[in-house]
Amino acid sequence: MPSPAIIIENLTKSYGKLKAVDNLSLEVEEGIVFGFLGPNGAGKTTTILSMLGLIIPDNGRVMLLGYDVSREPVKIKERIGYLPENATVYGELTAWRNLEFFANFYNMSRSEKEKKIAELLKLVGLWDVRYRKAKTFSKGMKQRLLIAQTFINDPELLILDEPTSGLDPEGARLVKDLIREARSQGKTIFFSSHILSEVEELSNKVGIIVSGRLKAVGSIRDIKKEFMELEGYEIKLETKEPLPEIDHSEITRMEFIGNNKAIIFAKSDIREDISRYLSNHGVTILSLEIEEPGLEDVFLKTIYGRDKK
Repeated sequence: MPSPAIIIENLTKSYGKLKAVDNLSLEVEEGIVFGFLGPNGAGKTTTILSMLGLIIPDNGRVMLLGYDVSREPVKIKERIGYLPENATVYGELTAWRNLEFFANFYNMSRSEKEKKIAELLKLVGLWDVRYRKAKTFSKGMKQRLLIAQTFINDPELLILDEPTSGLDPEGARLVKDLIREARSQGKTIFFSSHILSEVEELSNKVGIIVSGRLKAVGSIRDIKKEFMELEGYEIKLETKEPLPEIDHSEITRMEFIGNNKAIIFAKSDIREDISRYLSNHGVTILSLEIEEPGLEDVFLKTIYGRDKK
């Protein structure tokens, strides 16, 4: 079993009477993409800054790649890449010089730096403008440059705060491809995003934080399963013959669509029972499937207690 790349134990951070992070504990295995979700003000950025040692928590401990953040910050920074939300580039420097500036912080030979910078600028689509000053770039181009900067030291762990912010669809696709490629290389990616479809598309596991507390954590499949167990199952049914009422104690209601389609709301997955019941009544099933909730449905219902509008 892979060892954790991230271990957070009882992390707490307050600002006056406000508890930005409240006794948060979390482990993230090596080699996965972990999506960190929560509404504005939930504590995502405070958690990330505490993970990086950029703010000092009131209580708790953070381990990254086996190192204690409070004791060995330099060793950690050599092995991770970090993209802050609303990060900025050096406008008076060219794209090449921006990356060279950050490459100088790491133990790389000149040829290694030049090779890496060229590789990254091509990867993010900025090779043709490598000698242009960054202040002339669009917001999306600056974000691409910042993404490249995050990869400059070939990090084992990437911590990305809203990595597709400000990007057009093509730029967002490029960033998602980079995340997938990093995962295929065995890297660990921890990223926050407001775009739930993006998190669902990329993540092996997710964590949902609200008011500084971790409300849910696990694989998306597990979180959806837990949601269905709490909220009930939505089963779509279509038959060849007219559909009768189905007598079952787990069914809370049936919504008929015409005479041979229905949506069945049940307390558990009773598809086998439905199939048996209809077969005994001489009804042929054309389709019988669970309508699985999207991550947005889970997020809104379990966190805010309301359905998607």
